[in-house]
Formats: sequence, C-alpha cells, structure tokens
Amino acid sequence: MGETTNPDNSVTVDPNQGNAEGLDTTLAVDVPNPSSPEPSTYDRLMLALFSARQLALDATRSSRMWGWLGPLLVAVVGGFLRFIRLGTPDTLVFDETYYVKGAYTLLRNGYENDWPDEPNDAWNAGDLDVYLSKADYVVHPPLGKWMIAFGMWIGDPHNPFFWRFSTALVSVIAIFLTAWVIRKMTGSTLAGVAAGGLFAIDGVAIVHARTGLLDSFLMFWVLIAFVLLVQDRFWRRKRLARIVAARLDSGLALSHWGPKLGWSWWRFAAALALGLSCGIKWSGLYFVAAFCVMAVLWDAGARKAVGVQGWLVGTFWREAVPSALIMLPTALVGYLAAWSSWFLNTNSYGRLWHEKNPGAYWEWLPTFLTDKLEVLRSFLHYHQSMMTFHTGLSSEHSYEAPAWGWLFQLRPTSFFWDKFASGEGGCESSQCASAVTSLGNPLIWWLATLAFVYLFYRVFRHADWIAGGIVMGIIAGWVPWLFFPDRTIFTFYVIAFAPFMYMALAYVGFLAWEKWSVVASKRQTVTGVLAGLSLVIVAVSVFFYPIWTAMLVPYRFWQIHMWLTSWI
Repeated sequence: MGETTNPDNSVTVDPNQGNAEGLDTTLAVDVPNPSSPEPSTYDRLMLALFSARQLALDATRSSRMWGWLGPLLVAVVGGFLRFIRLGTPDTLVFDETYYVKGAYTLLRNGYENDWPDEPNDAWNAGDLDVYLSKADYVVHPPLGKWMIAFGMWIGDPHNPFFWRFSTALVSVIAIFLTAWVIRKMTGSTLAGVAAGGLFAIDGVAIVHARTGLLDSFLMFWVLIAFVLLVQDRFWRRKRLARIVAARLDSGLALSHWGPKLGWSWWRFAAALALGLSCGIKWSGLYFVAAFCVMAVLWDAGARKAVGVQGWLVGTFWREAVPSALIMLPTALVGYLAAWSSWFLNTNSYGRLWHEKNPGAYWEWLPTFLTDKLEVLRSFLHYHQSMMTFHTGLSSEHSYEAPAWGWLFQLRPTSFFWDKFASGEGGCESSQCASAVTSLGNPLIWWLATLAFVYLFYRVFRHADWIAGGIVMGIIAGWVPWLFFPDRTIFTFYVIAFAPFMYMALAYVGFLAWEKWSVVASKRQTVTGVLAGLSLVIVAVSVFFYPIWTAMLVPYRFWQIHMWLTSWI
C-alpha cells in the first residue's frame, strides 16, 4: 500500500496509493498501537478508505471544539445578515403573494383557500381574512407552505418578520451544515468555515432567506440528505474495514463480491429527506436520482479500495439493489407525508374529485379498501393536472432566464423595487431606490463556476469523491433545467444547489493550499492570495448588501450596482 513506518510511530501514506480515490494523503496518522512496527490490517484498510486528514480530524480536544465552534460562528454571522430588518419590505414581494397567503390559510383552515382578485392591497393593509371559502388550485406540494406557516404560528402573521422567519431560520441551519459537512469531507476546519462563510455572505442565499418562497426549503432538505449520505459513507467504510480486517486476520479470503454491510439508518434518513424535498417542489426528484447514483459510486469505490475482486458486480447486488428497494419507497413515504394535510382535509382542492368521477371495482373488494383507492385516484388526478401545468408553463415574464446563464448570474430576478422622490419615504437625495435583487455576489459565482469546471475535470482525472459529491449536487440542481428552454424559469432557482457552489469554491481553495503550502517558498504567496481574495469577496458582499435587503439608497447608488444591463 506504499506505507512506511516512521520513528514517531505514525504511518505516512503514499499520495498515489494511500487513498484509492485520488485524494492526497501526505499527513501522518497515529496508529492505535504505537508499539507495533507495522499497522494492523484494520489500520491499513482505514488508510485505504480515508485520507489521513479525515482520520486525524478530531484527534485533539481543540480540533473537536473548533469543529463545532467554527461552523457555529459563520452561522451566527449569517443569522445576523438575515434576521436584521427581516420585516423589510413590509409588503408581499414577488411570489410571496402565492406562498405566504397559502401558508396563512393552511394554518387557519388546514387547506389552501382561494383569494379574490387583487387581494394584496388588503393583505398589505393588514386585512388577512379576505380569502374565499373554496379551495385554491395550487401547483406545488404543501410542505413548504407549512414550513412558512410555522413562523406565522409562533408570531403575528400580520408581521412580515414572521412569514419570513422560517426561510431565515433554515438558511442559518444550512450555513452550519455546509461548514460542518465540508470540514468532515476534507478533514479541514478552515475549509468548512470558508464554505459556510461564502454561504453566509452571498446575495442569492441572503435574498432567499429574507423572502417567503419555497426554494430555500428545497435547498434545506436537499442539503440535509447530502449531509446524511456523507455520514453514511463514513459509517459504511468503517464497517467495511472492520468486517474485511476480521476476515483477513482469521486467514479467510474475501468473497468475490465482498461482504454484506447491512442497512444504514443514515441512508434511510437521507431517503426520507429526499422525499421531503420533493414535497417542497418536484425538482427534488433530480436530487433523488443524482444522490442515489452518487451513493452507489461511493460504495463501489470502497469495495475496490479494500481489494474486492468483483467490486463492480458486488456493488450492484450488495449495495445498489438493496438500496433502491429501500430508499425509493422511503422517499415516496416522505413525499406522501408532505401531503398529509391534503389527505386529512376533505376541503382541499380536488380531494373529493372521485365522488363525481367514481371508479369501477370488483364487488368482492371491501368498502374500506375501495374508499382508500378512490382517494388515491383523486390524488393521482390532481398530480396529472399539476404535471400538465408545469410542462405547459411558457408565459412571458420580464425576469425569466435560460438556465445556461444561471451560473454567471446573467439575469438575476428582481423580487422588489421601488423609487422615491426627494423627501418621500425618508429619501434625502434627489431620487432614491429600494431593491431586493436576487443577485449572487458576482465574484463568488464567477469563481465558483470556474471551480465547478475544475472539479468536474478532477472527478475523471483523480476519481476525487469530494469533487464528485459537489459536482453531483450542482448537476442535479442545474443541468435538468437546460432541457426546458421553452419553459418560464428563473435564475433564483439556483438557491437549490447554491450550497454546492460554495462548497466548490471552498474546496478548490483548500486544494490550492494543500498543494502549494507544503513548499516553504510558496506558502506565504498562496496564503496572501487566498486571504486577499477572501477580503475582496467580503468587500463585494458589503457593497451589494443594500440592494439585497431593500435599504433606501440614492438612485445613483443603485445604478452603480447594475454592472450588466441584463441586471436591470
């Protein structure tokens, strides 16, 4: 395996042999038994399955403390940027007109009520109960609106702070999770803090956290699923090392397909989270497909790393098939759970469709079963109607944007914009503006796009599992939309995979540091470049923050932020 024993009783791993998936592992890792001249079979397998950084990550009390404190600190910064002035603007903005009102009636009545024409003026004036008694036809599952309703339940639903509370909260949690998972994947607390820090200060994330839309919740459940699958990867590899080591130490050969690892609750929970992501928006299905493939590829890499001869077929029969048989039904359960209120409330839209359109059944079927089948028919009919709506959505919108330009933020979405004359609304200039523009920090997104391209190359050149996981997250959230050029779509959809863009940039920075910091003559240069770049990124976010958060600014101030004409 290319290992040598050092005088300090540690194992140094050859970068090309110590990790079967191409990660550099040049650090020293303590061997559990320092009196042994050679590491045990288990230790050798662990060094084949993990990088030395990963194994040594929580070796000291200080590293364990910073493993939690670092992500927590960037989450606190992100929380401050999100919760301060969260109630501004104090009116419904952009698609809040659909989701916030739907959340309110879900909270009041258990189903989404329809509204009269032009209800926003009454709502913004504080008259929330102008809704109609009949159900509203909605084209997204209800879970996201229930999550918005949580904030309205704990506070005054008249107050915009509370109908945006949940999006801000899940965004702060997502910052912590992003920092935590990259730390675990790379073995570097600083890399984790960098990823979380980018999340904390980027405009796409800040705007969505301060607006009552569904997409932040989609991002949240997708990220939770990813974190759980990373945990599952570590669990399965440790279990694989134990089983294989025990067999080899007993003088037994590995079976051709390798051992059975059993079921992991981490993977089960990830499947449930993926089902809940679909319960926010159907685009969660793309992540279900991508993450299932990702998990199986990780499984295949593990079997190959420990020397299983039939690792490819073994992965299919021992991992892929059992996982599919459990993960897909579990995801379906999560999705159906998101619709619980629809099933429980007969006033929900389309809930009693079957009464006017009864089905035919065998006479010997019991009534309680046919009743359930009839409700299921109504449910499926509603989904057919939703599918027709989504596939036929092609109405023109001034801020629609083709997916090919999303990563470059070529056409950001304006959520809110208002103009004031001097003396109006506190304006102290000749003209003022107040804007909420879902525009990412340009430097973050342009650099992260380059990082994505590099990581895509690295997946195939170095079989880098970290790069692979990040790339899968971006592909799942972005690439499918490239195939819908005629559908009305928007750049703000990028929030669903934005955490993976932040991970990409942070990980490339980590790789640059790992490569160049070991050379004393270049350490100071690479440190200066990364530190300087970080400061510039922070400065750009400070510059754009007012137009992300509806601050009242001079009109000229707003104009100088419109670097591209397509941003207006």
